[in-house]
Parts: sequence; C-alpha cells; structure tokens
Amino acid sequence: MKFKKLIVASALAAALPFGAHADDIKVGVSMAQFDDNFLALIRQAMQDKVVELEGVDAQFEDAKSDVAQQLQQVESFVSQKLDVIILNPVDTQAVAPIIKRAADAGIPLVFVNRRPETELPENMVYVGSDSKLAGKLQMEYIAEQLGGKGNVAILMGALSDEATRDRTRGVEEVAARYPDINIIAKETGKWARKEGIDITSNWLLSGYEIDAIAANNDEMAIGAIMALGKNRLAEVIIGGVDATPDALAFVDRGMMDVTVFQDAKGQGAAAVETAYKLAKGEAVEQSVMIPFELVTAENYKRYVGRN
Repeated sequence: MKFKKLIVASALAAALPFGAHADDIKVGVSMAQFDDNFLALIRQAMQDKVVELEGVDAQFEDAKSDVAQQLQQVESFVSQKLDVIILNPVDTQAVAPIIKRAADAGIPLVFVNRRPETELPENMVYVGSDSKLAGKLQMEYIAEQLGGKGNVAILMGALSDEATRDRTRGVEEVAARYPDINIIAKETGKWARKEGIDITSNWLLSGYEIDAIAANNDEMAIGAIMALGKNRLAEVIIGGVDATPDALAFVDRGMMDVTVFQDAKGQGAAAVETAYKLAKGEAVEQSVMIPFELVTAENYKRYVGRN
C-alpha cells in the first residue's frame, strides 16, 4: 500500500510545473511582448517578487503583440485551472473576450501597466500609473524650456495602447495653454527606437522646423536623438517617458532633456502582490496606482538603478 501511494505522489508531482507544489498559488502571466525594454523590466520585477513570496508559482507567456495569441494564452491558463491571471494587454480596447473568459471561469484577473479601456468587474484589478499625468509632466517641462513658444512634434506609441492616447492627450492639453506653442506633427513610432529614428529623419527631410520632440517613451526619444545628430540636437529639446537605464545615460550626457520615471519594479511587484491577495480571497483596491515622477539633469542620479 505504501508503495502504491508513493507512485501516485510521484505522478502528481511530475504533472505540476517545474518548482511548483500542489498547494502553491499558480499564476499565469501574459505579456504583450517580451522584446520591449520597459516591459522586460516589469517582467523581471514580477519574477523577482514570485521568488520572494512563498508558495507562489508563475508561468510567463509572450503574446508577441498578437491579440488572438494572448486570448489563446488566457484560454490555456483557464484550462489549467490556474488560481489567478496577470495580463499586460496587447490592445487595451480589445480585452472584453479575455475579461469574459476569466469571469466565466471565476479566475481573478490583474491588468498591469496598460489600463483596459472598459469598466472592470469584481475580482479584477488594474495596477499601473496615470499615463495622462506622464504627458503633462513631460510637456510642462518642455514648455518651460521653450519659454512658452515653439514648434513641437510628438512621437506616439502603439495606437492600440491607452498609454499612447493618454500621454499624447496630456502633452496636447498642456500645449493648448500656450498660444505660441504649436504641435506641428505627430506620428506613431510604436514604442520603438528604430521607428523614432525613421520618423524624425523624415520630419527633418520634409523641412519641419522643430524646437522640441515629446516622445511617449524613452526608446522613441533616443531614436529622435540619434536621427538629429550632434549638430541639430543642441537646437531641439527632447523628452521621453520611463526613465530607463538607457535614457538616464542620455540625460547624463546632456542629450535628453527630460524623462518621466515610471516605476517598473513597483508595478511588477504590486501586480504579483495583488494577484497573490486575490488568489487568497483578500480584499484589494480595484486600482493600484504607482506615481510618475519628473526626471531632469538636476535630479536624474537619484533614479539610477531604480528601473
């Protein structure tokens, strides 16, 4: 009899994910993409928090910017009967099927970094930051440096992302307060450095007279810096968002004027902590907000190592 019990126990252990125990809280994480620098920081923070917490096991999946693939990953999490799902959505306007699937299965759902553009039902939470505030902080600093007048171009993120719309709105609302500040161009660079290079190069070739570039994230801002080159860069104010290590290095070299710290570690850790509480049936706030902070040449050193 004891031998039979040992065989059964061994079979159950083999069926569990590597490193998990039968009584672990099992978390499924679907990220919009793995090859995004900032999202990689969030993912690492989540992995670190999973290791820190006892009795938690997580599997991470890359949706590769594909809405259908992300839905399939959620379907897989549901079929595995995981305890809770963390989602960094590919498209913040296309989350209804995912919400319905999780709700029907009775599985708590935590959205991280990208806010779904719909009202969330019970047992579902958003962990992230106020993207509109990031755009406002960025543009207020740019407007001050411009002395209240000049031509501004906006490098927007992916159009499927609420952060793109909200950060851009924040920039535009601040710019609208200044009669002599004109937004002369805005184009999506899809969060990518290469796109930032290509779009900025096209603007320059088209003869745009640009005094400042407000980029929705640091990668596109760095692309703009690279396209401008040393000679033109001195004449253009560059702003980004995220305060990534690369961006802080450009601030240190005097090549990026401003960025806005988005706390990747804070968002990632809070997402896992919130998922853990939901899985245990504990009460949580439906919005867990991590504040943005302005970063300039005067204070950037205090943000080194925080992302």
